[in-house]
Amino acid sequence: MSRRLAADLPVDPPEPSAPARRAVVALGANLGDRAATIAEAIADLGRLPLTEFVAAAPPIESIALTLGGPDAEAPRYLNTVALLDTRLAPTLLLGYLHAIEGRHGRVRRERWGSRTLDLDLITYGDVRSDDPALVLPHPRAAERDFVLGPWHVLDPDAVLPGVGPVADLLRRLGGGEQP
Repeated sequence: MSRRLAADLPVDPPEPSAPARRAVVALGANLGDRAATIAEAIADLGRLPLTEFVAAAPPIESIALTLGGPDAEAPRYLNTVALLDTRLAPTLLLGYLHAIEGRHGRVRRERWGSRTLDLDLITYGDVRSDDPALVLPHPRAAERDFVLGPWHVLDPDAVLPGVGPVADLLRRLGGGEQP
């Protein structure tokens, strides 16, 4: 892990003996070389401390979602999902995700605007949180086929905590069982 990637992260050290938790991270990009950025971000996830496993689904393309809804005029997104087994605390993991976004040129100017990279922590084990700094599971995950589809590819038995099986959620969105 480079010092630059870890700069400005919370200093709370994770417990090295804590059990690993399965985290689900959604990745998306609609600016620049989307495929290269997604591939580099997945490699960055693999270099996180106290992270033992990273697997990512093949990327899919999706229409941009804005505050006003789907926008066919905006650059299309390349999306995927990665599964991580990590002993990093969820808030520390989120800090690393923001650092990876920054390393890839993410600038937070506009909510739901175009971006070089977006990393969302979808779930962290079965942890549930309503803290404004980190809501778990991600509040809109059940509505996003570009999250559910790749997640289902990686883990057909996945369950969105408090909501239900990913396969059922995907079917309700009209996505069948696979993207």
